[in-house]
Amino acid sequence: MDPEEQLRRRGTDPEPATKRSEWYKINPPVFFSAAILCLLIVAYAVGLPEQAGVTFAAVQNWVVQTAGWFYILAVALFLIFVVVLALSGYGRIKLGPDHSEPDYSYGSWFAMLFSAGMGIGLMYYGVAEPVMHFTAPPEADAETIAAAREAMRITFFHWGIHAWAIYAVVALALAYFSFRQDLPLTIRSALYPLVGERIHGPIGHVVDTFAVLGTLFGVATSLGLGVIQINAGLNYLFDVAVGPGVQIALIVVITAFATVSVFLGLDSGIRRVSELNLILAVVLLVFVLLVGPTVYLLKTLVQNTGHYFSTLIDSTFNLYAYEPRGWLGGWTLFYWGWWIAWSPFVGMFIARISRGRTIREFMGGVLLVPMGFTFMWMTFFGNTAIHLILAQGAAELGQAVALDPSIALFQFFEYFPFSTLTSVLATILVVTFFVTSSDSGSLVVDMLTSGGTDEDTPVWQRVFWAIAEGLIAGALLLAGGLAGLQTGTIASALPFSVIMLLMCWGLLRALRLEVTKQKSLKEAMVGPRASQTPVPWEKRLSRIIRHPTHDEVVAFLQHTVEPAMRQVAEEFVKRSVPADIGSDPEKVWLEVMHGEEIDFFYSVHARPFVAPTFIIRDTSHRREKELSYYRAEVYLKEGGQGYDVMYWSRDQVIGDIIDQYERHMHFLHVLR
Repeated sequence: MDPEEQLRRRGTDPEPATKRSEWYKINPPVFFSAAILCLLIVAYAVGLPEQAGVTFAAVQNWVVQTAGWFYILAVALFLIFVVVLALSGYGRIKLGPDHSEPDYSYGSWFAMLFSAGMGIGLMYYGVAEPVMHFTAPPEADAETIAAAREAMRITFFHWGIHAWAIYAVVALALAYFSFRQDLPLTIRSALYPLVGERIHGPIGHVVDTFAVLGTLFGVATSLGLGVIQINAGLNYLFDVAVGPGVQIALIVVITAFATVSVFLGLDSGIRRVSELNLILAVVLLVFVLLVGPTVYLLKTLVQNTGHYFSTLIDSTFNLYAYEPRGWLGGWTLFYWGWWIAWSPFVGMFIARISRGRTIREFMGGVLLVPMGFTFMWMTFFGNTAIHLILAQGAAELGQAVALDPSIALFQFFEYFPFSTLTSVLATILVVTFFVTSSDSGSLVVDMLTSGGTDEDTPVWQRVFWAIAEGLIAGALLLAGGLAGLQTGTIASALPFSVIMLLMCWGLLRALRLEVTKQKSLKEAMVGPRASQTPVPWEKRLSRIIRHPTHDEVVAFLQHTVEPAMRQVAEEFVKRSVPADIGSDPEKVWLEVMHGEEIDFFYSVHARPFVAPTFIIRDTSHRREKELSYYRAEVYLKEGGQGYDVMYWSRDQVIGDIIDQYERHMHFLHVLR
């Protein structure tokens, strides 16, 4: 069967692998494969730390030397793909039914995007990376004006649009296939246009397992960086010893905090902590802008941004092929691997919170808004640190960062007033980022390992994965510290980058199919309806301004729409075309089956609306609820069509069904 034809089917697995039980809901092949592999890696790193360190280093060298070109090319393709998609006609398609609305306000949406995307990384590298590139640039002379300019270009490149393009690929594919095509919210669903129903078999299990491993290692890397920085902050504030033992203890304690957010759930837990993160981050950002060289920072923000975009193409494809540098593996390839490893986690989380937005709106939010905040953060912190070294002779700051990047932020605050207070705020912010990363990561891994068909899974499963993330972070720290974290990230991202390219291909095929359907429906010539008795204009006006109650609409569905659908279904059956109708208290529907082609689906819903202002005299909540009215709106498989059939006669409803069915048949004709 052709995969594009398979996509035309409803795409729901009649017997998903997810187990339904009172106390567990898992997809056994993915859950146990991922859990066993995690256990083996943790046991190896803890039991043989020296050998594990050597192995991790060898793996990293192999990936950098052999597959570095593939990472660079893949990320470039991801960026081109999402930009072209956003600017094309596909941008008008919604991530959900046509009638869907966003679940979260822009403020909450941006806050969760920021916290999930790269919060801990900004805290760790905000001062450290610009200073390290300034003191040891890959090309310019160290600690010069040229080095400062190059340091900020490289920092922007690593933290700019490429990272969010990687996230956007996974998030867009998941949101589209889950919310638009009614497939499970798992990575395997994005391959449906390519392999069809086989996503529910071994191929899908392997894809989701790789996604789980990438997520676990990506989150573990962030947790490892976070705990190293928290340890440095506690050492600065309270003279707590720095070492693996303290860092493991911190992982245990903060992972325990994360379980509290797990119990609270997405809306009460992650969203609230994400909003707190954004508030604290803005406070620190504004503080540095005001106490630092304000005008200089605003100038450099503009110049850094322009320099970044003017050199974007050259930077994207630069592999230093003619002048090999080990710098590439320790920086650019590490970042690309980190973003790819994080993409199942961040992508699924972004998809989960982006239902109801158009592709263009989604791309604008995901690509531009967090990137703008990141550029401000890196400029205000990084350029201020470079200004301290270059213009004020603070050479010891550069030396301290070179020795230990984790203390960069706290050393930086010593040059400004209220250093203790700002260091406390920074430490709290890293902790809250730690909590949101662990909580969000465990939520995503739990959805992957439970089949993605039910978000209401037992809490212990998310707690289990939160603990697993902490164990992996601790194991990688014991096996090699930051180098171990980098190796785990780069290696785990390699197989998933191949899956992401397949996701792009599958998504493009699905979008082309959808646009073909929309175009064919507009072009379809509907046959003439049976003659009907004209309705007097006074009666039509009465229908227009009438505002039916819930009971009236439900009665209309039961006594007019359902009999009309039943009559049509019986006629289909007489002509040997399978058809069926169904109903619940709020809607009735008709489905006509077409075998391997897309089925026809027509339904009418009782949809509530708030009464218009010329009807509402008392604007209290109680009166507003009492005066709410309902419409009998038509829905197709793509979602609500925005028109009301209330008070139509049975023949008029039948005529509308036949009109929509004729358009559907024209669409199938175009595809054949």
